[in-house]
Amino acid sequence: MLFHPELRKLYIFAGQRNKEYLNDFISYNVDTHDIENIQESVKVKGDSSGSNQGLPASGFTRRATIDPVLNEIYVLSGLSKEKEKREETVQNSFWVYQMSRNQWSCVYKNENSGENYWTKMSTVEPCPRFAHQLVYDSVNKVHYLFGGNPGKACSPRLRLDDFWCLSLCRPTRDQVLAQVRLLVRKAKFQELSLSNRLSALEYLQTSLSELIDHDDKEQSLEFRTLAQHLFMGGSNSPSPPSSPPTTGLIPAPPSSQGQHHQQQDREEEEEEEGQETSHMREGRASLIEG
Repeated sequence: MLFHPELRKLYIFAGQRNKEYLNDFISYNVDTHDIENIQESVKVKGDSSGSNQGLPASGFTRRATIDPVLNEIYVLSGLSKEKEKREETVQNSFWVYQMSRNQWSCVYKNENSGENYWTKMSTVEPCPRFAHQLVYDSVNKVHYLFGGNPGKACSPRLRLDDFWCLSLCRPTRDQVLAQVRLLVRKAKFQELSLSNRLSALEYLQTSLSELIDHDDKEQSLEFRTLAQHLFMGGSNSPSPPSSPPTTGLIPAPPSSQGQHHQQQDREEEEEEEGQETSHMREGRASLIEG
């Protein structure tokens, strides 16, 4: 249960009635006594079906805080019961409800439940728990978490005494603009790689490279993998030269008259060659005799 001092509203979320775990979300105006069932119209970020399947699971001992300046409600999971599984679970999840958008967003979720896993992560993040204490410093925008019950069946009386703080990091305007610019240039590079590989390679080495933080391993690796698009697009090699056009004309066979003239010409040439040969022989003979 949370109170918004500016809106003068009391927000009630989840809980338990008898053996039933609740998942309702209601606001109550302390001045006008108006009651609103927010859960009926609430939206889930990334869910356009309107099925509300992405809402926080039903449960009790949830811990929630409110930021009256940002108009946001923060909910840290506790002992919950999902309808599909019909069993109690203790998992880490952190939800943010934005009043202006009437929208839930799950900013963190870890479904691991193995004891070995959480032993390794004991210095990284708090293990899942319920019946914990969560307070919020609205000036410095920091959450503080203390203690709780880890929900171990083998140790039902075990209680935690660890102390954690949580700060939500939001991207700045410049970071969002840089990310959008990078996405646009990636799309342009992929288009170029399908039509002109040389231009795409030059674009990759100049316009795209200048937006990459090459000291960041993830960004550097992603930048290097972009080169594979140069080998996935269409070929830019010139097409083979086409054969010269043909007229489609076929030479006609010679006529019988043409064949007769050709034969006469051949006989006349042979007679002339024979005469020249005889003259040459006669002349040679006369030279010898003289």
